[in-house]
Amino acid sequence: MDFVYELKIPKERVAILIGKNGEIKREIEKSTNSKIKVDSKEGDVIIRSNDGVGLFTAKQVIIAIGRGFNPNVAILLLKPDYEMIIININDYAKTKKSLIRLKGRVIGEKGKSRKKIEELTDTDICVYGKTITIIGKIDDVDTARRAIESLLKGSQHKTIFNLLEKRKKEKNIEKMFDVGFENE
Repeated sequence: MDFVYELKIPKERVAILIGKNGEIKREIEKSTNSKIKVDSKEGDVIIRSNDGVGLFTAKQVIIAIGRGFNPNVAILLLKPDYEMIIININDYAKTKKSLIRLKGRVIGEKGKSRKKIEELTDTDICVYGKTITIIGKIDDVDTARRAIESLLKGSQHKTIFNLLEKRKKEKNIEKMFDVGFENE
């Protein structure tokens, strides 16, 4: 039984999805046991597979590329412990002016705020159009999501960064204990 999924990505992201000589598209097809057809003029993408999980995974990788991620980051979604969350900034913005302001809060001056959240949560974040997309390990993505949503609701950067730094320290301590117990 063949499963089919159709989606649309921005036209300016089509070439990135296809890759040089089609290599990105082929890698996604091979890794997900699917066939991908791309309409370069319209940005329409059709994914076919007889493997439902493969179809879902191919869809996630393609959406990530469409939302502005480098294919090397989007490909991380092929790993079972990675996920992607998309936050719609319109859920927090009342006007176009507030949409721009909120994007600026998350990105920060010269991208510093976004970069700091990425570093403290071990995730990759892309602000593209009216969305903020996060890719990473499941727990890390949830932490980044909560931090970004707090910023969108008006929390101060300093407060969010302090909480993220505290969580990262706790996570590192847990890792040290896990490694210590494995060696016994």
